[in-house]
Amino acid sequence: MFQSFEVKSAPQFGRDRVTALRAGFSDLGIDGFLVPRADEYQGEYVPACAERLSWLTGFTGSAGIALVTRREAIVFVDGRYVTQLAEQVDGSVFAGGDLVNEPPHVWLARHGAKGFRLGIDPWLHAGAEVRRLEKALAEIGGSLVLLDANPLDALWADRPAEPLGAVSIQKQEFSGRLANEKIAEVAAQVKEKGATAVLVADPSSVAWIFNIRGDDVPHTPHPLSRAIIPAEGRPEIFLDRMKTGIEQAAYLAQLAVQRPPSEFLERLSAFAKDGGRIIVDPDLTPLAVTRAIAAAGGEAVEGSDPAKLPRACKNPQELEGSAKAHLQDGAAMVEYLYWLDRQAPGTITEIDAVEALEAARTRVGQNLQNPLKDISFDTISGAGEHGAVIHYRVTTETNRKLEAGDLFLIDSGAQYVNGTTDITRTVAVGAVPEDRKRFFTLVLKGMIAISTARFPKGTRGCDLDPLARIALWKSGADYAHGTGHGVGSYLSVHEGPQRISRLATQELLPGMILSNEPGYYRPGSFGIRIENLIYVKAAEEIEGGDQPMLSFETLTWCPIDRRLVMASLMTGEELAWLDAYHAAVREKLLPLIEDAAVKDWLVKATEAIA
Repeated sequence: MFQSFEVKSAPQFGRDRVTALRAGFSDLGIDGFLVPRADEYQGEYVPACAERLSWLTGFTGSAGIALVTRREAIVFVDGRYVTQLAEQVDGSVFAGGDLVNEPPHVWLARHGAKGFRLGIDPWLHAGAEVRRLEKALAEIGGSLVLLDANPLDALWADRPAEPLGAVSIQKQEFSGRLANEKIAEVAAQVKEKGATAVLVADPSSVAWIFNIRGDDVPHTPHPLSRAIIPAEGRPEIFLDRMKTGIEQAAYLAQLAVQRPPSEFLERLSAFAKDGGRIIVDPDLTPLAVTRAIAAAGGEAVEGSDPAKLPRACKNPQELEGSAKAHLQDGAAMVEYLYWLDRQAPGTITEIDAVEALEAARTRVGQNLQNPLKDISFDTISGAGEHGAVIHYRVTTETNRKLEAGDLFLIDSGAQYVNGTTDITRTVAVGAVPEDRKRFFTLVLKGMIAISTARFPKGTRGCDLDPLARIALWKSGADYAHGTGHGVGSYLSVHEGPQRISRLATQELLPGMILSNEPGYYRPGSFGIRIENLIYVKAAEEIEGGDQPMLSFETLTWCPIDRRLVMASLMTGEELAWLDAYHAAVREKLLPLIEDAAVKDWLVKATEAIA
């Protein structure tokens, strides 16, 4: 199994650990300390040795930050994690904070004591965030204290070692472009901007530029690494040699100088000395790095990660690989849903459901000779009230059976060498109440609205987000997460800058892959989410139109539970889309399925609603 069901949250230690942290405040000269979820690479998914937020608080979500002061301890999370936070932390120690509407810098400006001294680990905070903190502290006459070492590390006696996952080469048939071509383009951009070099601080960008993949963090196949690409001369990649075998080291030697991570600051300083201008992304580069550039007499020039947009706009080979990966994943999902449909209510658990899905993906991968490399995130397997926990992670303690009348939400994804998948289906376990069907249909209407959208060049994710919500809004409902996130090419399942949400200001460009996943959640009762992956493409011309338009192409092919659809709530156009989608699912997936019983199930599951 790629997924563990062990209980990772340890809220019972929160009080003692907070007390121990506070005991060092006076010696450090601080009144509070920030503990982000991020690691030294500013990643969403972090190695076990960087799970400081979880170690301190018990909260295991992928986004959050804790502020511990002499009197208060607050864990700030967004709407996805409000319920999870309440379940995982000791409420007598930690209060919940709003990461969206009142993040730490806003909280400090409103509630911080006059002269408040905030301590941070400068390796865990990027420049853009630090500026917000400094501005907020200035409003209350406070100051930011940069600590030489993270005080939690001294308290964490059994902290795991740093990972040494093996590096692999991503072949051109999947990457679509040679690494030396990408490097040359980045170097040309550096030269055009009059800079000395660019720092590539995001491990996913390093992986994409150099056409390598890794195994350092759960479910995201990039190696923890950085790179410096100069306007002139050889790039340097900072990657532990214990991660690269003979073939991988020889491959990288053709592209760059491979150095150990311990030499990173020394080499960065060498590029920065005598006024060297180093381009850094302020959202991805730790403050410790920009301070090192300044200390060497250089200038940190703020600019976007050079791989961010090229990586997001998939080339034809990457899109073709993703399409094939999704067909394979769709066949596995059909086998799984067939199995699920045959289980009597009350006979299987949420963990059983996760194990069966991973087994189906493994089996189909072997049959199609494209093995499952990993899951793309811990599967969300929520029955009944657990479906209302947006990022629910089943454990041996929370595991429950799928009972008659439940809605069962299964949100999962896979990593294949040719693509990354992410799919959510909500299915009925026996007969379910009518109100569940009503909300399922409202969510489906939103998913169809995004799937069928046409939009002019320049449209941003925030412009499309209301389309997914309008049916729910009209019914007095909403959901507390974005409608869609970007997805990588055998990389992170959460990729920027593209997304569909209220805050998404990035223009949507051809080749960008996004999720389309509206939902509805009633705490303590049920949750609904329907998710397909889509990508941006040029729309077909319409007679009488006067400007070119963009649209979405669907990548995910898997039945949507027709038993939960209330046709009376849908328009003729929406029903036609659903029937056409199911016809395409049937046509595309039947040739990939061998079992006659599974084929028969698929045919019935994709019948026209009419």
